[in-house]
Amino acid sequence: MSNAEFTPTPNFIKAIIANDLETNKYGGRVHTRFPPEPNGYLHIGHAKSICLNFGLALEFKGRCNLRFDDTNPSKEDVEYVESIKTDVRWLGFDWEDREYYASDYFPQLYEFALRLIRKGKAYVDDLSAEKIREYRGTLTEPGKESPYRNRSPEENLALFERMRSGEFPDGSRVLRAKIDMASPNLNLRDPVMYRILHAEHHRTGNAWCIYPMYDFAHGQCDSIEGITHSICTLEFEDHRPFYDWVLDNLPVPCHPQQIEFARLNLNYTVMSKRKLLELVDKAYVRGWDDPRLPTLAGLRRRGFTPEAIRAFAETVGVAKRESMVDMALLEHCLREDLNRRAQRVMAVLRPLKVVITNYPEGRVEEMDAENNPEDPGAGTRKLPFSREIFIEQDDFREDPPRKFFRLSPGREIRLKHAYYIRCDEVVKDAQGRIVELRCSYDPESRGGGTRDNRKVQGTSHWVSVAHAVNAEVRLYDKLLSVPDAAAEKEEKDFKEYLNPGSLEILKGCKVEPSLAAAGPGRFFQFLRQGYFCVDADSTPEKPVFNRSVTLRDSWAKIEKAQQDK
Repeated sequence: MSNAEFTPTPNFIKAIIANDLETNKYGGRVHTRFPPEPNGYLHIGHAKSICLNFGLALEFKGRCNLRFDDTNPSKEDVEYVESIKTDVRWLGFDWEDREYYASDYFPQLYEFALRLIRKGKAYVDDLSAEKIREYRGTLTEPGKESPYRNRSPEENLALFERMRSGEFPDGSRVLRAKIDMASPNLNLRDPVMYRILHAEHHRTGNAWCIYPMYDFAHGQCDSIEGITHSICTLEFEDHRPFYDWVLDNLPVPCHPQQIEFARLNLNYTVMSKRKLLELVDKAYVRGWDDPRLPTLAGLRRRGFTPEAIRAFAETVGVAKRESMVDMALLEHCLREDLNRRAQRVMAVLRPLKVVITNYPEGRVEEMDAENNPEDPGAGTRKLPFSREIFIEQDDFREDPPRKFFRLSPGREIRLKHAYYIRCDEVVKDAQGRIVELRCSYDPESRGGGTRDNRKVQGTSHWVSVAHAVNAEVRLYDKLLSVPDAAAEKEEKDFKEYLNPGSLEILKGCKVEPSLAAAGPGRFFQFLRQGYFCVDADSTPEKPVFNRSVTLRDSWAKIEKAQQDK
């Protein structure tokens, strides 16, 4: 079912399943499902659900279905269906031949609705949506029965069949369950089961003009597929009594158990499909795969690996209470993964030219550079070194502050994998801006050794001017400028909290020549800069790199501080 690495850890859902297996509740079966609605791209919160549902099936040697909840054609699209399948596969999971759609069951769901009408447990209501909300009551006041609630089963059957045949306009009638308008659970106050919607469906076309509500279809789809454990997020806890009511009142093949867990909330971003769609549609971002978004497509383009996301989901765990997870934890999981696998390379993002005056003109040396000190098997590569190189602008200060260990007039630094150099002269343009440094090198210091065994404190990365490849680098930061926009004043639009510095594009960056041939999706550690991924826009003539995450590991520091207390 999956080629993903899976490390089981205990949680309350696993305890429930283990007990069900011990009591033979479902004949020794474990069957879960991941049921996304194809009305947008999946985000990191969905990744937690994917890992949980497929992971449970893996651990208990069961099955997991992929089922699309395609009951609202006005918001759904084939593009979303395909993107969801891509994301699930990318995470490392395989639903094999178990790809289902709620629309597969439209005829059965319709027959189930007819059965409830005949039993006097459902009725056609002519109230408007506004009136239904008004009659529903509040948490402290009971609801009020619709004047159409006591229609006869025969009248309801006739009206429902006319709804099905397309006689009535959108919103003019609905089919409601007949339960209890005084129930303390608002979800049992005659919930809507079907609504009229004259919209073309991406799979069934115009065959239907009435569509079931998710709460009505959910349990029956689970039962038809033989699901044993229906894992939902916590907002569906109050919907569970209706889930059970539907199954208890219909001749379904089995009665799955709905179990709720706390959804993933991540700070400094938005986790609402509606808000994400607004950002995409109004061009605040450059599509669903914009690396600033928490969508799996965006995270993938930014350079996040499926291994890191699975590790994040496992680290966050499964809880019964809502909480806010720090973005630093997600970044930590990526660093942990890439530190072991990413090749170290040279890239100068804000170049400053250095001329080594005592280095022979026209001479080019090849320096040996290790690809990854964490992986001895990663080997080495050759780096061209010449008289003129680029270093980072921030690696030089004409008037250095205290504890500045980089290059400054008269000071010596080490060039990574190369020589020691000393700054002898600073060249400025007419406006007084530094445009070039003139330095001298120690021929005996190649690889860090010298005759007098002297040491220097600073080490800089570099790229040979003659061999440098021009590149564009995109530096991404948090989407929002506040940890949780939802916690701010309700009258404010969440877009007011968009971080204006969430994307900085650097042109004219200089990277080592080996990176020109790197294809989209490859990841690297730019020495002293962070982890970067080759973007989909990249070409050999113009490489484009996205910063996935910086080298600073805030989460590790947070953990250490907590342990030291």
